[in-house]
Amino acid sequence: MKNLITKLVLIVVIGTLAFSACDKKDAIYNADMFVEDALITSEGVSVEDVKNIIDTAEIYLLLDVREAHEHNPGYIPGSVNLPRGIIEFNIGNAAYWESMYLYEPLKTDLIIVYCKKGKRGILAAATLKKMGYTNVKYLDGGFKKWALTYPNDYERNEEVGGHDTGEEVGGC
Repeated sequence: MKNLITKLVLIVVIGTLAFSACDKKDAIYNADMFVEDALITSEGVSVEDVKNIIDTAEIYLLLDVREAHEHNPGYIPGSVNLPRGIIEFNIGNAAYWESMYLYEPLKTDLIIVYCKKGKRGILAAATLKKMGYTNVKYLDGGFKKWALTYPNDYERNEEVGGHDTGEEVGGC
């Protein structure tokens, strides 16, 4: 009987250790895990919905969170390039927005963020939510989906070069 109890206790202890080892909070995070967590608080919007927002002239801010060398060769009309790596520093910086000849977004303004394929946009949306912006969405599928859906509806910044010569950033 004593052996049976010892074995049961051992099984319970081993089972508890095995399940606790699977706890995500103890795991070493990778990019996909950060995106997975960000999806919990982030809301996507389709390219069709963004096109409708643009066409109906609703008040919105369209943020391209790619690096400048990714943005300049092609971007959604009316978007502002604010790379994800500096979004926390400039989103609430009045001087930054003045230099862009735009107003600083209010915490309640509709903000749509996008990147190349979507993952950086998801992370940026979650970051903005954490910063108190309440109406933030990410473009599902990113610029790639926009370009596939609306192949003739994008702009480029010819002043700084018409093609992307830089490396892809952030894996997405």
